[in-house]
Amino acid sequence: MGDKIRVVLADDHVVVRRGIRMFLEEAGDIEVVAEAEDGAEALRLVAEHLPDVAVFDIRMPEMTGVEATRQVKARFPQVRVLILTAYDDDPYVFALLQAGADGYVLKTASGDEMVRAVRTVWRGQAALSPEIAAKVVRQAMSGRPAGASGQVENLTARELDVLRLAARGLTNRAIGRELAISHRTVQGHLANIYGKLGVGSRTEAVTEAIRRGWIVVE
Repeated sequence: MGDKIRVVLADDHVVVRRGIRMFLEEAGDIEVVAEAEDGAEALRLVAEHLPDVAVFDIRMPEMTGVEATRQVKARFPQVRVLILTAYDDDPYVFALLQAGADGYVLKTASGDEMVRAVRTVWRGQAALSPEIAAKVVRQAMSGRPAGASGQVENLTARELDVLRLAARGLTNRAIGRELAISHRTVQGHLANIYGKLGVGSRTEAVTEAIRRGWIVVE
């Protein structure tokens, strides 16, 4: 039991929660340790259980998913936050990513996709549904200033290679196999990337690289 991914699930619709819980726990390696029907309760349960992953909806009573995400990341940075919601409105998407969400997946995703997203953020990687990734790319490309691509010299060619593969969700070992380097060398490159971009996670690094137009998530 101890090796399971521990999840706190928050959604104000009990039927929806039951359905999501069923999908997640059928995977075998995920355990929903607590459920909340509003954002304030979700925050209390995260503090109580310190799960590996918190799965939040956006629109919840008492406290929105945006504020709950912001507080979880500020108080418990080791807890990954996955947004699983019906809403793909641009303001929600970018507010959640700015708040520190590690993933954003629509409820139209299949059960397998939900499970994969939980596993992905648990590993410290970004999980974005294709629709959300497309929005991030469009925003990044339309919002970057002219000449921003000239800043690419901030990262070496190898660091960019590592970051592009990280954006695809590959583990450090998988990136190492792709580039014929050790996973420890990959860790070193990621540390350098975080330092240069002033970020602390893969999700932040990928989001910043997309914003600057350095990489495109397909």
